[in-house]
Amino acid sequence: MSLVLALHSSSEVLGVGVASLDGQGAFAGNPAGRSQAFPLGRSLSNQLFNAVEAVLPAEQWPQIGRLAVALGPGGFTGTRLTVVMARTLAEQLGVPLDGVGSFLLIARRLQLQQPTWLVQTLPRRGVVAGCYGPGAHGFNPDAWGGMEEWAAPKLYASASELPAGPQQAAIPELPADVDELLHLACLAASAGIEAPWQPVLPLYPTSPVGEV
Repeated sequence: MSLVLALHSSSEVLGVGVASLDGQGAFAGNPAGRSQAFPLGRSLSNQLFNAVEAVLPAEQWPQIGRLAVALGPGGFTGTRLTVVMARTLAEQLGVPLDGVGSFLLIARRLQLQQPTWLVQTLPRRGVVAGCYGPGAHGFNPDAWGGMEEWAAPKLYASASELPAGPQQAAIPELPADVDELLHLACLAASAGIEAPWQPVLPLYPTSPVGEV
């Protein structure tokens, strides 16, 4: 049996999930309920390995056929840790690695029906916001599962500076968002989408607006 392992640490809560892939890579669900949330906060660096092993013991890692990781926006250190772990496993196991923005996972969970700005407030920094809505062409690499990123997350001084359109708070929910990540990875496997690990990097769009 081939497995997909998903990691999400774009908030104070770590999400770890495992699902099985059938022979065609189709989404087979998660009947064992192996999707958990770990409110680790700053202890993530010390507890990450143990948390992953609690969901999928290390002796079963050779069964991994695909990996997926949330890229952020989120805390740089926390997001980077799971991205580094996912990249390392993908390289060593020789398997695809899907990197998916955490805002896109929220948009899928919320089932947005129109282009909507998802907004995350940063203390003393402004807001990070991106626009998401239904994709016009169904599933493809640019419209994951029918939900498309219309504008990538970036830093704004305030929500009042956003272009016109509905706004909604970007609040991660674990393990629900890691379940969305699992589903997307299984969709990608079913579609035969190649996913090299090298381009997968954490998303941390908090440089001043307009600065290169």
